[in-house]
Amino acid sequence: MAASAQPTIVLVHGAFADAASWSPVTERLLAQDVPVLVPPVYNRSLSADAAAIRAVVERIDGPVLLAGHSYGGAVITVAGMADNVIGLVYVAGYALEEGESLGQLQGGFPDSDLAAHLVYAPYPVEGGEPGTDVSVEIDAFPAIFAAGVDPARARVFAVSQRPLSAFAFTEPASAAAWQTKPGWGIVSTADHTINPEVERFGYRRADLRKVVELDAPHLVMQTHPDEVTGVITAALAELS
Repeated sequence: MAASAQPTIVLVHGAFADAASWSPVTERLLAQDVPVLVPPVYNRSLSADAAAIRAVVERIDGPVLLAGHSYGGAVITVAGMADNVIGLVYVAGYALEEGESLGQLQGGFPDSDLAAHLVYAPYPVEGGEPGTDVSVEIDAFPAIFAAGVDPARARVFAVSQRPLSAFAFTEPASAAAWQTKPGWGIVSTADHTINPEVERFGYRRADLRKVVELDAPHLVMQTHPDEVTGVITAALAELS
C-alpha cells in the first residue's frame, strides 16, 4: 500500500453486521479526503479476528487510527497492539481488559434485550466438531439492533447478518492496547444490544481521553453519522 503522511482510519465492524454498517461514516471521511479502510471481520474468534485486522493495519505504510463498533471494540483492543496504531476509538463497543472475555465483561451487568433474541446454528469446522454461530432473530433485529434506522434498510441488515461464533464470547483478550494507546469512546444511551453500562464501565477503566454520550441505538453510525465522524476526526486531529 502506498505511503501516506496522513494517518489512515481503519473502521472495524462488529457482530451481526458487516462493513456496510459503517457506510455513512465512510462516505463522510472520503468526502473529507481522509484515508480510510473498512476491512471485513470474519467473526470466528477474537484472536483470529484481531490477527486479521492487525495484518491489514501492518500493511499500511504510516500511522493508523482504529475505530471499532460493538464486538469490533474488542477486536481493536487486541489488534491495536500493532506498532503503527496511534489511537483507538470505541463506538458502542467493548473495551476489554487483558485476559477478559466478552462474556465476563457483560456478565457483570444486567442483560440487554438482545439476550432473549439470539439464534444458535452449527457451522462446519474442518477436522473438528462443528462450531456454533450466533445471530439475532430476524423479526427482532430492527428493534433491538437497528432501532432508528430506516425500516427498509433495517430489514436488509436483518437478513444479511454476519453471525459471530459462540467461541468469541468466551475467548479472553490476549492484550489491551488501551493500556499504552490513547482512546476515545461513544456510548449509545438507547442501546438495546449492549447494556450502555457495559460501555461506560469499559471506557472508564480504559481511562479514555474523551467519552461522548449520544441518545442513539446500537447502530449509531447509521443514525448519527455526523457525530460519529466528528469524534473520529477530532481524535485524528488531536493525534496529528
